[in-house]
Amino acid sequence: MSTYKIEILKDKVQLARRTTEVLREQILLTLSHQEGCFVALSGGSTPSLAYSFLGEELLPWNRVNVFLGDERWVAHDDESSNARMLRNTLLSAPPGSDACFYPIPTTDCQTPEESSLAFSRLLGSVFSTPQPIFDLILLGLGADGHTASLFPGSQSLNVKDSFTTVGRGNNQERITLTASTISLAKKIVFLVSGTSKQIALKRLLDQTESYERTPAKLVQPGSEVLVLADVDAAMMI
Repeated sequence: MSTYKIEILKDKVQLARRTTEVLREQILLTLSHQEGCFVALSGGSTPSLAYSFLGEELLPWNRVNVFLGDERWVAHDDESSNARMLRNTLLSAPPGSDACFYPIPTTDCQTPEESSLAFSRLLGSVFSTPQPIFDLILLGLGADGHTASLFPGSQSLNVKDSFTTVGRGNNQERITLTASTISLAKKIVFLVSGTSKQIALKRLLDQTESYERTPAKLVQPGSEVLVLADVDAAMMI
């Protein structure tokens, strides 16, 4: 059962700045004892401001390997693409643009299943360990309790023998890290903002809540999970 540390920030700007601090600290801590840092970032509107702030930080970005935890099955220049969002924020200008970015393969794949397999192969080629162990994963939390692209009632919740899988939610096909891969990460942070997330956040923190209704409960790392939330999202906890 996961244990959670909760930090509540007064608004979205303070939430973004605190997220930037946490990511910066974790990257520097990792690079203090190993050559490279491997991070997986969330898509969505909530973290985009934090990524803009983070991209301005003077870090050894050439030693930071950036992945996405999930991606819509769209071209990388599509308006809904998480890769496009990262390129417009974190990676838009130096120093952040010096990071090594590995977008989830979508453009050259004929099906979401082919994209998932290509993503798994990419992870296998980049990581030297038998399984991809990220130094940091930043996750969002949907109003329906999903995280990454692990949606309630989807087959993706039951995939345990693969690094990646196809997630289907909100009438869109997506590629996502599996819950078992996410849970291997050394540090996991949830970023939660807005009144629409109040119930989902309450359920995430409830030890009796089921993963079928709140798939974010499938994230079960060996270390404490940090939850950064703004006041609007935290009103029910």
